[in-house]
Amino acid sequence: MLSADDGRRDEIDGAQKSKQPDDHPSDASTKHHQRNTKTRQQTCTTCDCIHPVRCELMTLVHRSKTWTDPDTAPTPDTSDLSHDSDPAQTKVSLASSKKKLQKEVDKLKRKDEAFSRRSIFATRRFLFPLGVMLGVMIAFAFVQPSDIQDMHAQLTLLMDHYDINLPQLPDFDFSRLEVEWNRIRSNIPEVWKFNTDGREFQVGENMAARGLIAKYPVVLIPGVISTGLESWSTSPDYRPFFREKMWGGINMLSQVTFNREKWISAMMLDPVTGLDPPDAKIRAAEGIDAASSFIQGYWIWSKIVENLAVVNYDTNNLYLAPYDWRLSYYNLEERDGYFSKLKSTIEGFKRRQGKKTVIAAHSMGATVTLVTCFLSDCHYLRRLNPSLPVPSSTSSNGSSPQNTVEAAPTGSRLVIFDLIPLKFIQTSRPESHRSVHLHCRNSPRGGKLARFVQWLLLVSLTCQPSQSKAMSAFLSGEMKDTVQMNPAGAYVLERFFSRAERRKLFLSWAGSASMWIKGGDAVWGNATWAPDDPEGSSHSHGQLIAFRETFLSEEDRQEDLRNMTSEQGGTWVLKHTPTTFQQMMYTNYSFGIERDEDKLARNDLDHRKWTNPLEVRLPNAPSMKFYCVYGHGKETERSYWYARGEYEQDETSADSPNAVCSSDGKNCTTPRPGLDLPLLRKNWIDWEYTDESVAPKVINGVKIGEGDGTVSLISLGAMCVEGWKRRRWNPAGINVTTIELPHQPVPALLRGGANTSEHVDVLGSTALNEIIVKVATGASGEIEENFVSNIREYSRKMQWD
Repeated sequence: MLSADDGRRDEIDGAQKSKQPDDHPSDASTKHHQRNTKTRQQTCTTCDCIHPVRCELMTLVHRSKTWTDPDTAPTPDTSDLSHDSDPAQTKVSLASSKKKLQKEVDKLKRKDEAFSRRSIFATRRFLFPLGVMLGVMIAFAFVQPSDIQDMHAQLTLLMDHYDINLPQLPDFDFSRLEVEWNRIRSNIPEVWKFNTDGREFQVGENMAARGLIAKYPVVLIPGVISTGLESWSTSPDYRPFFREKMWGGINMLSQVTFNREKWISAMMLDPVTGLDPPDAKIRAAEGIDAASSFIQGYWIWSKIVENLAVVNYDTNNLYLAPYDWRLSYYNLEERDGYFSKLKSTIEGFKRRQGKKTVIAAHSMGATVTLVTCFLSDCHYLRRLNPSLPVPSSTSSNGSSPQNTVEAAPTGSRLVIFDLIPLKFIQTSRPESHRSVHLHCRNSPRGGKLARFVQWLLLVSLTCQPSQSKAMSAFLSGEMKDTVQMNPAGAYVLERFFSRAERRKLFLSWAGSASMWIKGGDAVWGNATWAPDDPEGSSHSHGQLIAFRETFLSEEDRQEDLRNMTSEQGGTWVLKHTPTTFQQMMYTNYSFGIERDEDKLARNDLDHRKWTNPLEVRLPNAPSMKFYCVYGHGKETERSYWYARGEYEQDETSADSPNAVCSSDGKNCTTPRPGLDLPLLRKNWIDWEYTDESVAPKVINGVKIGEGDGTVSLISLGAMCVEGWKRRRWNPAGINVTTIELPHQPVPALLRGGANTSEHVDVLGSTALNEIIVKVATGASGEIEENFVSNIREYSRKMQWD
């Protein structure tokens, strides 16, 4: 019996036969027709179990390729066809094809089942839930209840930036959300929070259990970039940032990410005046919170504040002295009156509490403290019209005072009368800006300070004060932290915040220039030797900037470019900076070493020398005590391998000798050359060069030395163990105690734990907190010197005499 489908096929075949012409076709046409009919039959037979009608339609629409010119049409290949088709053979062939197809289907099914049985790690489906969990952990670590209240303001700022308009939404009450957030956070083990590790208040509690309690008022002076900076500008461009943190805090990350150009323009200082640029107004935050944490979760001084609070310290006897670390020290007093305020605070503590003050300073804060010592015997007079004569005063014998530092009229340069002439302090100031006049007593310097300060704790101090990374930052906008990033991170950093942009920002911050290397070759070594060279070294640290000979071009050899010591390198770096930066350096800082005691005495009244302990003496305060506390054991950048490239255009390039200047010598500009050719040669740390088998070892172009991860060991300890032991620089014989803390971090903890001695993380270490609390509570007699490095041996090798 024929099925309906078979009948349908007969009808189709009959219709096709009826369309053939009466005359007999050629053999080729007959064979071609038979091949098409056979193909249709095989197709329908194969698909018969699936959808017979669809197979018939597929057969009907099947067409052979047509040709426009029949003469060019290829002759069909009929070698594999026969005139007659054997039904039995066709049936066997179809059965074989069906089996093969079934095997392939079964194989695909097994493969699909195996794929579905793969573990969650093999399929990478775990990445999404892992990302969600990580995001929640970060939120718990960094987001505080106060941040929830600020989310609306941040969202509004972001929407305004991208011109996103949404319909007005009803106000929501987030109070309940804040309560639940606090409840969940309180149930998280402390060790899993990034900003805490379970050691909070422990040092203070142990000291309080011994009966120790607050005795001396304490002043904390933070280091460079530690103080938060706020915007006080009311100009339309900066008004959305009013009273917002431009440095530090979550808001800084938001501004850098979504409003980078405006943030850079606000943070840069005017290269001529060294003060705020037009329309921008950035000031240091105030209070304990100004430097307690950099951003939520990254503490700085908060551990020390917590432990001091346990032994009865509060805002009545504890003061954190924040400052705008971008400014030169002169401008810090001229614009903000910083040293006058700090001096008044210390004197106020003595009047109210009848006790001398303990000053604990970190990093660059140690330099700020020393400048305060020099100003202790000076008082400040401010006058609206600096062109008026200096107020006259006479000594007890009727003679005119000789130790007078006066600011000349606006538009002139600062001159120190009867001392060393100074051409300019940092070019001119606005007419309305007040000028500073220092009137210093003829009494032994520092005598007044001894009545108010008992101890100075210099933590991770930069006593030279020098950092190798300052040189590389000013030359190429780089340092060890940037060149040793993984390639992906380095690419993102360069695309987001390039070397040229970083360098331009650094060059505008005169305060950071105080960390320029000081002492020259006498301290840091020469081309063949350095005091801290490791045994069997193949290349000396004395060569601060070196080049690989095989990578120097013919032009470099013609320029006689060679490896450079600290003195040579300092001059070379300055040649690659703008004239305004060179003027700022000359009028604010000095980098040598002074051995003549008469000149050292005169330097007491030269403010350029006050940031260099190698050119000034300690205060005449024999009752004062110094504690130098710093870490050792973490790899630190000491010197560099550099590479050079093609020429480029750069806004911060040095002015050429044919620069055009105004009549008063200011505002020098270099005319663009013909065709606007680039003039600045690219220089960068040779990050491709790594060789850990040599001494000192080289990682990404950085020669590794000893230190606390940021400051070199020589800068940390040389003055404490050798320089200040000599009467030349310490005429009053102030007792200086050095405590080195070994760097023993816990790898599982992000900040290293209780025994870390990294440059910043040491502020949370148990050892340092114990030292500070003991001094503040009157138990300083328990503190003893401790050395874990060869700093005493290195210091004896330096050329002090």
